Amino acid sequence: MWAYIIRRLLAAIPVAGVVAVFVFLLLHLAPGDPAAVIAGSYAMPKDIERIREKLGLNEPIYIQFGKWISHVVRGDLGDSIFSEMPVTKLIAQRMEPTLSLAVASILVAILLAVPMGILAAWKAGTWIDHLVMIFAVLGFSVPVFVIGYILMYGFSIQAHIFPVQGFVSIREGILPFLHRITLPSIALGLIYAALIARITRASLLDVLAQDYVRTAHAKGLSSRVVLFRHALKNASVPIVTIIGVGIALLIGGVVVTESVFNIPGLGRLVVDSVLARDYPVIQGIILMFSGVYLLINLIVDISYSFLDPRINY
Repeated sequence: MWAYIIRRLLAAIPVAGVVAVFVFLLLHLAPGDPAAVIAGSYAMPKDIERIREKLGLNEPIYIQFGKWISHVVRGDLGDSIFSEMPVTKLIAQRMEPTLSLAVASILVAILLAVPMGILAAWKAGTWIDHLVMIFAVLGFSVPVFVIGYILMYGFSIQAHIFPVQGFVSIREGILPFLHRITLPSIALGLIYAALIARITRASLLDVLAQDYVRTAHAKGLSSRVVLFRHALKNASVPIVTIIGVGIALLIGGVVVTESVFNIPGLGRLVVDSVLARDYPVIQGIILMFSGVYLLINLIVDISYSFLDPRINY
């Protein structure tokens, strides 16, 4: 297993290198002069030149990349053009809301979707199965911002149960934290719950059609024992895979959800940085998200052997 982990880590190095090149070229792929774009339409030539010198755009591109990657390896993602704060500090300040929203959303998705998928497979062809599939289709079809506004209108404006917007740190109390994070996490989690529920149902139905399941039934084991003790474990690999993919897809959903619910996380930082053309911040966030995506893929791959002993390295 350790040899496999080392091989996977080594295989991730070229991927990380390609991502680093793309993130670096993000500044240079922008139409026009990046310094002029950042400075704005009414900037003076000296302001454009100052930005060009600050970003090192006067040097050859290979020297720029060498300096940039050497700073990245040391954990230095540069400074924001407008706030002049280190990018790592800006990311650290916005990390808690985004991490809280992502964890809460995936918990909502798993706790809701896995039981629904199991129930749909167990009661395949019944009205329960059809109801779960209708939920899956609607949940995955409706945009997250539409779900967010519907929840906001129903539970905040009409019922006055939850606040409309904002975020409270968990350090200020678990109840205020849950009061603020509930609606955003449900809005974002419903989309991935629909996806996970469909995969759970399909995977379980495939396993329940296997010969060893019919043999277990022939031995007199109850449907519940066969489902939870035998079928679910063997169907878990696709489920874990789609959960891992869902966590990676949360990156896009977080940006929209944080904008809808006015949560000061990395999603809002991305939007603000794009509007302000603060390229060092955009580069740093994309690089961090890419690293998280690679880590999640590695964890999912390693978990396969624990879930299914037939999978070896």
